[in-house]
Amino acid sequence: MAVVRLLVLSLLHAYVLGLQPTIISQQASNPPHGEQSPLETGNLSFPWSRLRLPRYIIPLHYHILVHPNLTSLRFTGSVTIQIDVQNNTNWVVLHSKDLQISKATILDQNLAHLSEQVLPCLHNPAHEQIGIFSPRVLNSGQKYFLYIEFGAELVEGFHGFYRSTYRTSSGERRTLASTHFEPTSARMAFPCFDEPSFKANFSVRIRRSPEYISLSNMPIVKTVEVDSGLLEDQYSASVKMSTYLVAFVVCDFKSVTATTSSGVQVSIYADPEKWSQTHYALEVAVKMLDFYEEYFNIFYPLPKQDLIAIPDFQSGAMENWGLTTYREISLLYDPHVSSVSDKLWVTMVIGHELAHQWFGNLVTMKWWNDIWLNEGFARYMEYIAVEATYPELQVEEYLLHTCFAAFGHDSLNSSRPISSPAESPTHINEMFDTVSYDKGACILHMLRHFLSEEVFQSGLVRYLRKYSYRNAQNQDLWDSLTNTCSEEDFVSGKHCYNREQSHKNSYLFAGEHLDLTTMMNTWTLQKGVPLVIVKRVGPRLFLKQVRFLRTALPSDPNWSTLQHGYLWHIPLTYKVDTSSTIHKHLMTTHTDSVYVGEEVSWVKVNADMTGYYVVHYEDGGWEALAKLLRENHTALSYKDRTHLIHNAFQLVTAGYLPLNKALDIIGYLQVETHTVPLLQGLGYLEFFYRVNEKRGDVELLHKFRMHILHFFRGVIDQQTWSDEGSMSTRRLRSEVLSLACHLDDPPCVEGARRRFEDWLQSNGSLKLPTDVTDTVYAIGAQDDHGWASLLHVYEISQSAAQKNKILFALTSSRDTSKLYRLLDLGLEGQVIRTQDLSTLILLVARNPKGHHIAWHFVKKNWSKLVEKLQLSSTSIRHILVGTTGQFTYPEEYTEVKLFFESIREQASQLRAPQIALDNMQKNILWMQRNLQTLKNWLNERTYGG
Repeated sequence: MAVVRLLVLSLLHAYVLGLQPTIISQQASNPPHGEQSPLETGNLSFPWSRLRLPRYIIPLHYHILVHPNLTSLRFTGSVTIQIDVQNNTNWVVLHSKDLQISKATILDQNLAHLSEQVLPCLHNPAHEQIGIFSPRVLNSGQKYFLYIEFGAELVEGFHGFYRSTYRTSSGERRTLASTHFEPTSARMAFPCFDEPSFKANFSVRIRRSPEYISLSNMPIVKTVEVDSGLLEDQYSASVKMSTYLVAFVVCDFKSVTATTSSGVQVSIYADPEKWSQTHYALEVAVKMLDFYEEYFNIFYPLPKQDLIAIPDFQSGAMENWGLTTYREISLLYDPHVSSVSDKLWVTMVIGHELAHQWFGNLVTMKWWNDIWLNEGFARYMEYIAVEATYPELQVEEYLLHTCFAAFGHDSLNSSRPISSPAESPTHINEMFDTVSYDKGACILHMLRHFLSEEVFQSGLVRYLRKYSYRNAQNQDLWDSLTNTCSEEDFVSGKHCYNREQSHKNSYLFAGEHLDLTTMMNTWTLQKGVPLVIVKRVGPRLFLKQVRFLRTALPSDPNWSTLQHGYLWHIPLTYKVDTSSTIHKHLMTTHTDSVYVGEEVSWVKVNADMTGYYVVHYEDGGWEALAKLLRENHTALSYKDRTHLIHNAFQLVTAGYLPLNKALDIIGYLQVETHTVPLLQGLGYLEFFYRVNEKRGDVELLHKFRMHILHFFRGVIDQQTWSDEGSMSTRRLRSEVLSLACHLDDPPCVEGARRRFEDWLQSNGSLKLPTDVTDTVYAIGAQDDHGWASLLHVYEISQSAAQKNKILFALTSSRDTSKLYRLLDLGLEGQVIRTQDLSTLILLVARNPKGHHIAWHFVKKNWSKLVEKLQLSSTSIRHILVGTTGQFTYPEEYTEVKLFFESIREQASQLRAPQIALDNMQKNILWMQRNLQTLKNWLNERTYGG
């Protein structure tokens, strides 16, 4: 059947192209002599006014031919789309953006043209749509073929069909062409029905010069020679999928290949001089595919999976089915310069993209409002997959911080529900944020622990099987996890938790019947984080839930408005000192209570922080826990200890806890031996230090510096300049030495300087310990010769990991002229690639000498930044929030607000400006409430020096 199908498709292409004799490789805007004359447009007006496409024409199969010319930097192509018409119409409306349409025609099922003339093509640029008019009615229930020829530039940028370059070690610059379509950029490469629910099959042909190779989602069936010595790679038809997952690349890369247990061919591609850095990714990808096939109990449906490192790439990676694309730093691993953190990053990103092959590709959200069904799952599956395949990387230690990041965003009023309306491309792009990824992952983590691993996993398998090659929404996931027992495939009678059948549930949570949909709607359809306030009265624990906000106090006039209508169904867990059991209770009302017993001396709520909520202990509760940490901290797990530290400082920001109490809670850290709580406590002190560093209070900074170095002296002195130890040990070493050197700790600075000088004298041949390389570079960058030497190495380095470490060091210079020079290089885009521009700006902003420089650079070059990075990109979002993130003066707030008002037309389309303003408001309030307390606390702790 496959051979017959291929023959039919070949004949179709030949017939269409025979009737429309065009040399595809020439510019589509200049059709050859002898073409049909176009049909007059007359008084035709665009037939469709909505952003979303009409539902009465369904694409079934795309036949795409593209030829990217890497000399002229243009591409030409044609697409034949088999469509199913479900209402009588004269119009076909589909997406196209920045494509020059040279020809459009429609054929019936017998391949007969419906018109002797080229059909009119109307454009609606505001909606990125074209309308093609047929003088003959397209009849409901019939199938037709829409044929379009087009051309465009291979754009500079990161979306659509774009060009990328890399430099060889000899200095030669080479060009490649690559695609990035998610969420709404397939329309920049070929006219299409560019919405996720319009799934179809895709047959791709790519023309190229012989010195290049091409890649697409599927394997090549054959390669034929065509005009002018060009080769045409013809790919097998894809499975049914959404347009944003289509991909093609033309390049001169090399690859390394292996095969999974089930026979899937896995290949890693990179530029030829980076081929040696591909081997770790190959090992990871094979392991991950094997793991996911077993975990989901569904075979990966394609015969191959390619992973390719693209030199210019804005996001971390993209899950195109069968051809996943990556930033070089996210795929390439060089053991000589890549740190253990770099290794973990590569492992997690590959785990994320390969999880998407099931969550997102096999089953896709119906619309972008539920993008968390793709991204939240992929983010969470990173942790499950890496923990299973690479336990030595201790990835579970990082999940807490993913949830802390979500809390930080979600406790501002500018947050949004996980499932939010999104219609325009700008709003859709904004959905790719902390809420979709991190909060999505954290509520899944809560749900997994709530339902049990077995129930959670079997529900996911049920969901993936039922909706394979289809689209799904929130409710479909809840139904699959609760199993209504009405589907023949899954009648086990074991897990029936929906509202209608709750009376016969065999599953109970803490003795309560469960309506999972109602519960989870409170987490996905409303924004924010719940705060559970705990008060011990005799044998009972009294509970109250409110919305947790870091920019408002209960005494504020608008408090009741901000709280109105918020209620969560919270799966509470808690531990007590008299039992090793983790107790459970489902809190569905604003107030509640549980019995714990008179003999209990302490209670820790949210055991191991599996729940997505903050906890405040009233009436001596915090004192009891602080005492426990001082006297017997190992009575609590490292996750519980970390959670207490995090919650305490968040409650300070929100006005529930005095700062000195939170600082007293981390007083036990001198006896802490686990990396995660140690770094959590140290991280807050570092944050407070860096914020005040930008305020320039010399006396405060001196006392703060002395306190940190004295208090953590033992931990600092334990660190070695090596790569020895477990993942956790190495992570601690990297963070602690970085901070100690930033605080000008003499032994640290001397150790780093000596190693930098040895490295320089060896002309870079000396191998530095990878975990401390960025610290060594940062100290070396403080003098002119060291800085210039590092910039030279940055220019010629073939390692993305090394370049990242050098960029960190270069931006740590205290010479402002060097910071200005770096920003100019970033804007120019040659030495420092445009993909790294947002990172560069944020690194400069992190520097106490550079935070205003970075912000003024953003204001001055705003239009250029938007042009280079795209208004709704994560890069612009990070720039706006990151450059203002440590502003603490009301005058700075006013300045930023005025700038946002000056770009009101653009700012009104984005959430980022309001997030930035909320964040600054939070900082200003923190200083007003806590700065004097911090000074008093430090004054009580005076150290020599």
